[in-house]
Amino acid sequence: MAFFDKPVSDAVRDVHAGKVSARSLCARAIESAEGRGRELNAFITVCGESALKRADELDALPPDVRRGMPLCGIPVAVKDNICTEGIKTTCASRMLESFVPPYSATVVEALLGAGAVVVGKTNLDEFAMGSSNETSYFGPARNPRNGQKIPGGSSGGSAAAVGAAVVPAALGTDTGGSIRQPSSHCGTVGLKPTYGRVSRYGAVAFASSLDQIGPITSSVRDAGLLLSVLSVPDKRDSTCAGRQFADSEDFYSGDVSGLRVGMPREYFGEGLSNEARSAIVPVAEKLKRRGASVVEVSLSNVKYAVAAYYIIAAAEASSNLLRFSGVGYGFRAAGAGTLDDMYRATRAQGFGTEVKRRVMLGTYVLSSGYYDAYYMKAARVRTLIANDFERAFGGCDVILSPVSPSPACDLGSSAGDPLSVYLSDIYTVSANLAGIPAMSVPCEVPKGALPVGAQLMAGRWREDLLLRVGSAVFGGDSPDSMN
Repeated sequence: MAFFDKPVSDAVRDVHAGKVSARSLCARAIESAEGRGRELNAFITVCGESALKRADELDALPPDVRRGMPLCGIPVAVKDNICTEGIKTTCASRMLESFVPPYSATVVEALLGAGAVVVGKTNLDEFAMGSSNETSYFGPARNPRNGQKIPGGSSGGSAAAVGAAVVPAALGTDTGGSIRQPSSHCGTVGLKPTYGRVSRYGAVAFASSLDQIGPITSSVRDAGLLLSVLSVPDKRDSTCAGRQFADSEDFYSGDVSGLRVGMPREYFGEGLSNEARSAIVPVAEKLKRRGASVVEVSLSNVKYAVAAYYIIAAAEASSNLLRFSGVGYGFRAAGAGTLDDMYRATRAQGFGTEVKRRVMLGTYVLSSGYYDAYYMKAARVRTLIANDFERAFGGCDVILSPVSPSPACDLGSSAGDPLSVYLSDIYTVSANLAGIPAMSVPCEVPKGALPVGAQLMAGRWREDLLLRVGSAVFGGDSPDSMN
């Protein structure tokens, strides 16, 4: 199922030609967000009134102005850890339950400048810390294919909204797989760009050296279009490289002749479920039939990736979340007698269990006597992993791997077992540690089976290769047509 039965770019041409109005598209998305979206708990905020007002403004623009907008009239959803001026940005936390930012993130400005309409803010794991969307203060989102299953996390609300055809596209953030893993579970396309491709200005920081913003869509072609809109240069983010992605129709021909696809032996061993393996291995055969060659590669240090990732991410989170003290903005605990008491009570009551766990872990690994033993060692492992990928890309153009060890699990099945949740990121965290682009595309699965995604990874700044190979894998079909 998809919001459109054609690429977003074709729908935009219909808006340009006056065949359909921005208001009609927006009204349809709002109705679905209030209905199916609420049923899945995919949205924390639905922006009905402001979205319709924005759509009317677009419809009133001169035709030549609308033609300059590549997303004119397209309804989109935004993960609720990305700032939106005048619209609540909660990070799915009690700490920011009523916070309304005075500015918008660069990516939101880019969407609005391209003519998109923000119809809602989507649910997530609290402060993006989680892999199932179950740590949200507002309750878990649900998988659109089976409401008793997790949608994945942390961008579970965005993936559920696109997977349920509430909107044709949504924004997510990816610190260790949080765009790709929920996309795999919900049957959508999820693209994590190269670190530095998309500005992080206005995204509430979790782990600053790992976080990236990217699109979740129902087709590979739409992911490329969204990336071209989002990847604007931005001096407000010192990590933004200013390398705007140029989309091209050539990426979507399905021709992969001459490309070398690497399959890492470390990703296809013990721990990968039969359901995931049986969905991903045929992808390699499909690419061979389309002209690619498939080779085995080795990433010898990825066995340390989860440990290194959770040390680095927790350390950076402990620093980033220091700003939530109850002084400047956000939740403040009542009844404290001293400033220190207020700090302690605010963080104890404002943060959920998983956020506290990671802040405490991060504080520990950065503490005197443990910094060298943990954080510096993890940083060195990070370099080794990046070097592994660099060597691997000397022998292949794109790496094919699983996204998640298994399809979506039952809601509540991992309660009280954080380690099992952390291990669900085993195939995705390495791309964040190395700073390379990665994408999840839906695989063919038996009718009625839960979705499974195949992960594609390429060298830095080579999102074009991901789109080219992803188009050959997925072919632009909607996930439902593959069952």
